[in-house]
Parts: sequence; C-alpha cells; structure tokens
Amino acid sequence: MSPLEVDGSLASNGVQSNSVQPEAEVSATDFFSRYHLDSMRQGKHCYPALKFEQGGRTMLQINVPAGDLPTLLKPKPTDPNKNDPHAGKNRPIDSKHAEEIKDYVVTRAEAGKKWILGTLTANIDPRKIEYQEIPGLWNMYLVRIPRGISLDITDGQHRTRAIQELIMSEGDKRDLISEVKFPITLVLEADDRQSQMDFRDMAQTRPIQKSLLVSFGANGRDGIAQEVVEQVSMFRRKTELIKSTPGSGSRNIYTINYIAQVVSLAFENELKAQLLDHDVTTSAEVLSNCLNLFFSECPETKDVSEKEQLDSQEAGAFRESCLLGTSVGLEILGRLLHHAYDQDNNSFDEEEVLTIAGLDWSRESMLWRGNVVREDTNPKDSSKPFKISASATNVSGAIRNAKEELGWNRK
Repeated sequence: MSPLEVDGSLASNGVQSNSVQPEAEVSATDFFSRYHLDSMRQGKHCYPALKFEQGGRTMLQINVPAGDLPTLLKPKPTDPNKNDPHAGKNRPIDSKHAEEIKDYVVTRAEAGKKWILGTLTANIDPRKIEYQEIPGLWNMYLVRIPRGISLDITDGQHRTRAIQELIMSEGDKRDLISEVKFPITLVLEADDRQSQMDFRDMAQTRPIQKSLLVSFGANGRDGIAQEVVEQVSMFRRKTELIKSTPGSGSRNIYTINYIAQVVSLAFENELKAQLLDHDVTTSAEVLSNCLNLFFSECPETKDVSEKEQLDSQEAGAFRESCLLGTSVGLEILGRLLHHAYDQDNNSFDEEEVLTIAGLDWSRESMLWRGNVVREDTNPKDSSKPFKISASATNVSGAIRNAKEELGWNRK
C-alpha cells in the first residue's frame, strides 16, 4: 500500500511502503488513529504488528480479539475421504482433539487457573493485505486485512476450532474468552505448496512423554500426584518422573503418569479428571495417608514399600509378580479406593481400605485371570505364559470380581 498522505487519507494502489513520506510529520498515535479510522470506513480489520524475517520469510506478528477469529482464520484441512492431499494445507480435523482443547480452556478458566494456547500460525498472499510501518517505532507496523479475506491456518487449526466454538457459543462459556486476544504469526506466502511444506515442517515435533507433562504440572491432579509420589513410601524413589515407561532394566516400578491416574480415580472415579477444584496440599495428604495404609497392610506390597530403594532385579520381579506393579493394577486400585472415599468429609474409610488390601493382588490370583491377566498363546518367554490386558471391558471384569470378593455387590 502507499504511505499516509497529509490529509490522513490512504491511497489504495496496493503498493506496500516501509515508511511515511517525509512531509507527513505525524506521531505514532495520530498515525494509528487515522489508519484505524480509515480501515473502519473501508470495512477492514486493522492490527498493530511486529515485522520480522525468519528462514528467508517475511512474517508479521499480530494480536487478534477472539471475536474476530471465526471470520478471520480459515482452516484448509485435507479430506480423509478423498485421496488428494494437495486439496488442503493441513491434517484432517479431529473433532475430539478440538473438544479436548475447548474443555481444557473452560475447565481452567472456570476454576480461575492459568491457561495457554500459544501462538497460531497462518499464511496469506501478501498482495491481499496492506501493511504500513508506524513512524517512530522501529519494526512496528499496522496491518489492514479486508473483511472478505481469510487467513489460511498453517499451525493451530484445532486450537482455532476450539476458540471459534467458544466465542460462537452462548452464555458463560463465551464470556470466558470474549475479552482475550490471541497471537497469530502471519507468514506472507502466496504459494499453497510452500504452505503445505510449512505445516509439515512445523509438525515434525516429538510428543512429550505423559510423565513429563504430569511432572511439569502444578495444579489439580498433577500437583497432587507430585506430592503423593514424595509422601507414599511405595512410590518414593520408585517412580519414573520423565520417561513414559519405567523400562525393563529400571530400578523404578511406576511412572508418575500411573500415579496421576490413581489420583483421578480415587477422588472422582474418572481416569482423566483434572481435579482443579481440589486443594493440592490437603488432597495429597488425605490420599497419601490412605495409600500408605494400604501398601503397608497388603501382603504383596508390604516388604517392597518398606525399602528405601530397589535394585533393578527387585523392581523387575515385583512388576512381574504383582498386579499392583502395572498401570492397570493401579487403575483397579484407584477405582476400588473411590468406593472407600467420603467426598463430604474428604476422607477414606480405613476399614474399607484395609479390606481392599486383603485381596490377593498377585498375578496368580483367580480374581484377575481371564480379564486383565490373560493367557498368551504365543509367549516370547515360555516361563511367562500370561499377558496383561488393559482394555475397558477386562478392567470392568476385574473390578466386578474384586467387588464380589469384597461383598460390595451384595450391598
């Protein structure tokens, strides 16, 4: 576009200029006011921007009100039902993933907790927009985008879908983000093929281990899990805090992600309950007391829990012999402990905890055979003819057997 003229009007010849004409001695504030007013008259979005170069590309960083996103950002996912990857610039939309992001924002915001979605990335043919350097402010620009023009999402289409659904909803959920601005890195790129390559390049990220996600958390379930690992002798110095599995030669029995699942299940009986409304310190103490009682009284875990640390052989032997050395075993335990949880008093019934500890938790127990412990028809090691199954159906069967053994199904 052309520079700002003396009378404050803007030429529209589509030529981008990096500076105003010398005779246009205006302050940054006056410049923005005139530019923004002129943009409104023309029905165009107008945003301040930071201009920078990266990898031979020109980019503009803008902050966009949530209310603008439904019309400003446009996903171009590939259609999984058509064998044409070049018809889009992104992976197919996963509605479940978008819903998870939306739930994350709503849950955190409603609980008064901090949340973050990061920077979105989009591309646009630079001939379709106008950007003008703000006088007196180094590398700062004003960007004008016609309202009929949409930015093609390069990275962040699921976050964008979540934001759009929230801002277009009615009631309290919309109000959670109605005043929020979202940063967008706008890549000035006209070539659709290059935009596809940009998405591919940005998607080459390694997934973060679930254990590390829990270890980096501070609120709700994750914060409680961190405290429980330190307070429960069965977990302390026996839990992997970074890797996704303990590893066959490890001195650890568990990962902190296993512990986080127990936390969610014991309090809410939901595997992924975030527990953001639970006080971390109080909840961790209550559950730790419960678990220390359980592990000290359970015949299969008593000796192991009393040891300060295990060697790799001891840890491996426990994982192989006791169901409580597996994630599915802890899932079953968490669901049974929830039965002993008194939500009104935030406490666990000690008698019921001791009753649960009295179950046979060895892999040899008939409580688990045919459900979570199943015969392996083709074992790699003939001395280990059984395998663990964590399917929802088999877990339900194991819990049903345990409740029957405890006499709870007759209550």
